[in-house]
Amino acid sequence: MTSGRTLEEISREYRESVPSDLREAKSFEWYLEELYEDPHIARNAHQRVADMFDHYGTTYDEQRGVVEYRLASEDPLHDGEHVFYGREIHEAIHEFVNKVKSGARGLGPEKRIKLLLGPVGSGKSHFDWLVRRYFEAYTLEDAGRMYTFRWTNLCDVIRDQDPADDEVRSPMNQDPLVLLPAGQRDEIIEDLNERLDAPYTIRNDQSLDPASEFYMDALLSHYGDDLEAVMENHVEIVRLTASENKRQCIETFEPKDKKNQDETELTGDVNYSKLAVYGESDPRAFDYAGAFCNANRGIFSGEELLKLQREFLYDFLHATQERTIKPKNNPRIDIDQVIVGRTNMPEYREKTGDEKMEAFNDRTKRIDYPYVLEYESEANIYRKMLRNADVPDVNVEPHTLEMAGLFGVLTRIEEPSDESVSLLQKAKAYNGELDEADAVDVKKLREDGDSRAEIAEGMSGVSARFIGDEIAEAIMDATHRERGYLSPLSTFRHFEANLESHGSIDADNLKQYERLLELVREEYKERAIEDVRHALAYDIEELRRQGEKYVDHVMAYIDDTTVEDELTGREGEPDETFLRAVEERLDIPADRKDDFRQEISNWISRRAREGTTFDPHENDRLRRALERKLWDDKKHNINFSALVSASETDDDDRAAWIDALEEQGYSAAGAREVLEFAGAEVAKSELEEDV
Repeated sequence: MTSGRTLEEISREYRESVPSDLREAKSFEWYLEELYEDPHIARNAHQRVADMFDHYGTTYDEQRGVVEYRLASEDPLHDGEHVFYGREIHEAIHEFVNKVKSGARGLGPEKRIKLLLGPVGSGKSHFDWLVRRYFEAYTLEDAGRMYTFRWTNLCDVIRDQDPADDEVRSPMNQDPLVLLPAGQRDEIIEDLNERLDAPYTIRNDQSLDPASEFYMDALLSHYGDDLEAVMENHVEIVRLTASENKRQCIETFEPKDKKNQDETELTGDVNYSKLAVYGESDPRAFDYAGAFCNANRGIFSGEELLKLQREFLYDFLHATQERTIKPKNNPRIDIDQVIVGRTNMPEYREKTGDEKMEAFNDRTKRIDYPYVLEYESEANIYRKMLRNADVPDVNVEPHTLEMAGLFGVLTRIEEPSDESVSLLQKAKAYNGELDEADAVDVKKLREDGDSRAEIAEGMSGVSARFIGDEIAEAIMDATHRERGYLSPLSTFRHFEANLESHGSIDADNLKQYERLLELVREEYKERAIEDVRHALAYDIEELRRQGEKYVDHVMAYIDDTTVEDELTGREGEPDETFLRAVEERLDIPADRKDDFRQEISNWISRRAREGTTFDPHENDRLRRALERKLWDDKKHNINFSALVSASETDDDDRAAWIDALEEQGYSAAGAREVLEFAGAEVAKSELEEDV
């Protein structure tokens, strides 16, 4: 008796996961009946891929007007292992799907290459990979099913047919509808469209591939043009599923050495083993093994597409506009596929600057696939990386991934034209930290950034791949040193040490990146001090009392009424000195105090309407302001220099501070590091203030 899973259980689960009709041949009559039941079966490649994105679920971001597709935002097939983060990425995916959906309607993009353009490490290849995985899964489901046909018993009729070819599958995996003459096919398609519930119409004006056309002609001649006899005796319908490994309905094409590029890799070549059997001009002697042939009915994915020689790219002209390929010494062959290409910036600049590539460029639909520009989303990329790996027992300290993400984002965004907005403020605005009260128009910042960039903002800078690699190195370094935590400080050291040696980072940008890294260090210093403030001076009861006092005085100020003094009990004017003491902790100038107070008043009123009691903890801006005021009230009673040295600190006090930091997510050792770091920084600033 075994406690684990048995082979029988595994086998049963596998059988249940396989479509019931995967290995069962059907008749053409059966196929027609299925089409009338569900016309979606006859969709073309663009229509099927478009439906695939919707099949796995969508959410609509009304503010941005962007649809997020669950296959990328949640990755249900892989339990979230390949989730994509960032506003810019989901906008790019939305644009990609829109082009596929436009192609599904026959609006033009079906005759174009969907070209994902982005810097190295932006995730475009990973997205393309994910689309292929979902297409494979979709064609295994009933909603995504498709069929093709095979010729059988050919040797019974065709005398010179090789016995090895008595049964031949459709070389191009064509839809069985192409077996029908054009007139009859059009009538059936018209009937199907009347039954179809979709935003597109079924179309199929393809011709049989040359080999199938040869068989059809030979069989019709034998049966006196009796199409029904041909179908009953020599045609079987089989389920077609996409499989990249089998090179079936999905093909990934990679550029080779320029000297070895051969167009037959795309369009197919003579099958030399059949030449002696059929002769050179016989269509049965052709090997339908080109990338365009394999991708038929599905997705063609061109990796680093623009690295191909100019002459090699000419094959894409007919493949896109006319949706045909022209192998050597063979007639044109119809194709039906979504052609996707990926390329980086240098190749794109080279090809767009080449006048001889005008026709090719005109047949591409560029989709910008930039780096992420929100550092919290960037941090989520690194969290995903760690979540999917066998990470050592190392605690990732607060702010570590966020600061790594902030560094990456700062290298990617353009300096604002508005000199009143710093680069750091712009990064925070993109991250959603600033609101209308901060007088920063994020929409204008984005428009300004795109106008100042060569192509679009986020198309240059440090890649998430570099940052992820350095985080990994820092984790392993911490393991070797037997340090159980990863902090921003150790991560910064790895960035600094390896920026110069990384191959994808231009030496001309090193000085700028080093300056930005210092900017991130300063931001982290403020956050570390904030955490230590919270640990040393946090008093929840005092915070609540001060919060209630602030709200009372704000409401009196807004309503132009008096407020009771908490000590004397007398009615008086709102305490402007106290109000400003709180607001100045958020750097709110006097000329904008009314905006902030109205914001707080609106928040209180909204909670009252909802029947929710007031708690200053639940308003982040007010909480930060109150915490900073309490800190300033108490900091003169704290020996900051003692934080750096355990010998100068009472053990009980230090233990309490470490406990408070651990509640914020620090490890004990990481808490000691941040206490020493923040203590040294605050002590230094205190000395500077005294001077």
